[in-house]
Amino acid sequence: MVSKDQRQRQLAREKFLRQQQRRESARRKARTRNIVIASVLAVAVLGSGAAYAAGAFKSDDKKDTAGSEASPSPSSTEKSEPKMAVDKKAKYTFTLKTNRGDVGIAMDAAKTPHTVNSFKYLADKGFFDKTKCHRLTTEGIFVLQCGDPEGTGAGGPGYTIPDENLKGLGKAGKDGAVTYPAGTVAMANTGQPHTGGSQFFLVYKDSKLPPSYTPFGTMDDAGLKAVKDVAKSGVAAGGQSAGDGAPKKGVTVTTATVTKN
Repeated sequence: MVSKDQRQRQLAREKFLRQQQRRESARRKARTRNIVIASVLAVAVLGSGAAYAAGAFKSDDKKDTAGSEASPSPSSTEKSEPKMAVDKKAKYTFTLKTNRGDVGIAMDAAKTPHTVNSFKYLADKGFFDKTKCHRLTTEGIFVLQCGDPEGTGAGGPGYTIPDENLKGLGKAGKDGAVTYPAGTVAMANTGQPHTGGSQFFLVYKDSKLPPSYTPFGTMDDAGLKAVKDVAKSGVAAGGQSAGDGAPKKGVTVTTATVTKN
């Protein structure tokens, strides 16, 4: 006999998966649009070779944080994950400096080498700087989701990384779920295997989810407290539901760094 509480958690998990799938659909449409736009621009440039040679298409020497290499966009031409450059035997700290306080995240490259390597690569390029945590859930599952440069849930680095450490939280129960303990940091994905990009979620209260989301880090006490404080204010008006949407107390990542311990 399934209890009312178990049924509510199951419905919340199913809703979470449906929303991830809708976001992936939107992401694919955006990529298609960007490919079309890029093709049109390529034709325009090729047809204007003389103007380009004369300097009419000269790039701005100033740093543009919205489009420079230091801040890759979701329409990045990168097709594969970055070359492995971290020490697979070492531990790292992913530090998010936000307007709501600092969040320190301990990562173990021995357990999630691809994930740690990707986060170090992106953080070193300033990918997460000045980005917003776009989604807060306060019913069924309890997470704050970040890592999208667009702030819409559809953005990413232009490549995906493999799932890792999926058995790290134990064996799934009869309901097909495991507990992601408060303080856990895990990869968001589209609901399909190996579709993680740059988005991740910070668990501020024990949450039951399918073991499909790479658990790659653990928040420090100060970070967990900061996320809990954001969650207390709830979801802003206009969210997908009363318990799912942009956080009322907005969170902006000012800078993100990954350092070897």
